[in-house]
Amino acid sequence: KQLRQDSNAFGFLISQLRGVYISTSFRQMVHKRKITMCLVLAAICSSVFGGEWRATVSKNLEALPSSCVVLPCTFTHPESFLPNSRLRGIWHRKDKWEEIFYHEDGTKILDNFKGRTQLLGNLGENNCTLEIIEVKDHDNGPFCFRIEYVQKDNNQPTKDKFSFVEECSQIKMLYDTPKPKLGTQKRAIPGKAYTVTCSVRHTCPSRLPQLTWSRGSKDEITEVHKHIHSGIWETESMLAFIPEEKDDDTELTCTATFNGGRKSFTTLLLNVK
Repeated sequence: KQLRQDSNAFGFLISQLRGVYISTSFRQMVHKRKITMCLVLAAICSSVFGGEWRATVSKNLEALPSSCVVLPCTFTHPESFLPNSRLRGIWHRKDKWEEIFYHEDGTKILDNFKGRTQLLGNLGENNCTLEIIEVKDHDNGPFCFRIEYVQKDNNQPTKDKFSFVEECSQIKMLYDTPKPKLGTQKRAIPGKAYTVTCSVRHTCPSRLPQLTWSRGSKDEITEVHKHIHSGIWETESMLAFIPEEKDDDTELTCTATFNGGRKSFTTLLLNVK
């Protein structure tokens, strides 16, 4: 009898412990689900209400006065509350925001920059690249980009705006016109094809420098254009011709004419053996 009572007591104890275990497991499961749900909500909220304001620009550029220069620029923003269709891009001076270099409303632009700046990039693709033509000696900057979200009905800016004043571009003027570089094969042989290359780097891809040769026909010349790195491009001209003995010790000149009319040239002495 005592054994039966002890057995019943033990069974009751086991059932109670099971209840406690099940209750604890249930609470742990609920707690884990709550944590998981919080993490999911946090991820959703971070994508909706978060995001970072960032701009990537070429901080130090060189430009040839009277030519043009392109300021490469890309940016990121919290897309959830800045629809691309209502974005406005502005370029302004770093320490004086009221001094505007580019604005879609031309009347807001500084007088000495009016008609000389345009936004090459598509803001909907997060591209804020700026072009400055007819570069002046005073076009040094710093040039800073600003993004605004405007109202649909009156096109006025809302509170959602950001100026990337920590990422600005400065321009150094090139007072010596860049000279083209010539590259040749080691030796020219009479009657055999010979190629000479002429290349020059620049900052004006929309108004390319022109390379001309002191000899050669249009069919003998091939021109290619390359993007070297951010803010720098290169124009290269290749002259392929058949040299003759009479060409020995004659000069071959390549001339670069930049937008705005400035010129430079490089000459080599042909060695035909």
